[in-house]
Amino acid sequence: MVLFLFLTHLALGIVFSLVLVSREAGVKFFRFNAGMAAIFIVVALAFRPPGLEGGVARTAFVALLVAEAAIAVYWVTVGRGLASIRPAIVGVGLTAGVVTLVAQALALTADRALPMQVLTVASFLSSAAFLGGTCTAMILGHWYLVIPSLQVRHLQSIVVVHIASMVVRIAVVAAAVFTGIALWQPGLGPSFRHYIMSLDGIFFWQRVLFGLLGPAILSYLTWETAKIRSTQSATGILYVDFFTVVVGEVLAKYVLLATRVPV
Repeated sequence: MVLFLFLTHLALGIVFSLVLVSREAGVKFFRFNAGMAAIFIVVALAFRPPGLEGGVARTAFVALLVAEAAIAVYWVTVGRGLASIRPAIVGVGLTAGVVTLVAQALALTADRALPMQVLTVASFLSSAAFLGGTCTAMILGHWYLVIPSLQVRHLQSIVVVHIASMVVRIAVVAAAVFTGIALWQPGLGPSFRHYIMSLDGIFFWQRVLFGLLGPAILSYLTWETAKIRSTQSATGILYVDFFTVVVGEVLAKYVLLATRVPV
């Protein structure tokens, strides 16, 4: 389940972030990223755990298949004509992606209080945006080796998107931690406060250290190097940044399944 959720969110996040990249990045950039997103969804489906039943879970599965189909059609057609219908294809993919994330969150929190359901939806959406923004920024930075004449403002723009998604992700995690502690009542088992203060809480603190604090520092360094037009240095930092985000989001999925708090 951890790998299924992580790969799904990464793939859909890449699709979301591509909408924000200028066409000047070239057809091959969009084809490469769309193909990578499609492959991630295929691998995610291979890890989809059995026993996911119920109307909401089926909705999430069908929406994911629709998103995969839209991404595949986009990959086949980008740069090869059919420009008139491509906005519709992109729209279908984006809509299906959002439906997938919302339905996944609701399926996992069907028996939880409404505030926790809302926070889980916000967590899944912000996780996808965070992962996708970081991955796309890293690949776009590398693309300056492919297209040396590409304007540096495109990298600066996607780094701003990455920073914005990180701020939203931190806010959602903070709200989830506060709500997880506030909603606990005697008789409901160990509290989330007890979890984060116990030995098992090391996974939560690693999630905060690698997945939030690390990217906060590295995204600032990336922005500073992008401002001075040092694209190679910015890309090197983004590689490390993406690694920390991946570690943090994988741990976030594990903590969610272990405690049912969407950090």
